[in-house]
Amino acid sequence: MKKLILSAALLAAALPALQGCVTAVATGVTVGVLAAFDRRPLTTQTDDEAIEWKAASRLADKFGKENHINVTSFNRKVLISGETVSEDNKTRIGEIVRGVDNVQGIWNEIYVGPSSSLSGRSTDTYVTSKVKARFVDSGQFSANHVKVVTEAGVVFLLGIVNEREAQAAVQIARTTTGVRKVVNVMEVVSESETKRLDSSATSRSEAKPAPAAAPAPVEAPAAR
Repeated sequence: MKKLILSAALLAAALPALQGCVTAVATGVTVGVLAAFDRRPLTTQTDDEAIEWKAASRLADKFGKENHINVTSFNRKVLISGETVSEDNKTRIGEIVRGVDNVQGIWNEIYVGPSSSLSGRSTDTYVTSKVKARFVDSGQFSANHVKVVTEAGVVFLLGIVNEREAQAAVQIARTTTGVRKVVNVMEVVSESETKRLDSSATSRSEAKPAPAAAPAPVEAPAAR
């Protein structure tokens, strides 16, 4: 079980560096494994995915390519990051995301200014991968429990963690090369609650589907 968790965490750390079709394939392969060890219920994970897709679609329709906007939903709370050209745009972006079904709160961290360059975004992707890899190397908590988003060297941390895990994650991120600032938006719960959530996730991963019902017998037609 420990090897499976570690493998999932390592692959999760590598995912941000993958692009194009490779990303789609890798995501499809790992989503089932990662979902099994996620502290969010499956329904919440599904809601988070839907929130991201709907918000991204609405923002693309409204703002097109003039802004660089990223939407990350975790436990139905949404981090909005990236760049936009005006304060009015930033406000409107927040309103649009808040209006998406099932959104329970937002962190509007959009920076008002020119969009970042492709090289800058590549650097951010690399920083995210380094932070995730250091989470795994530290062995202090499961890297799958903390989501990392990096914008212009600013690292945002999301997740459902206890105080010990939160402090470790912040310290590791803060001391990673290339990180300018760490913004902690993790949801901190008690140690007993994280144990309960982990137990539920383990039970979910070990649950076996119910056997298919045997087909009803088919009577042979009566002889004539």
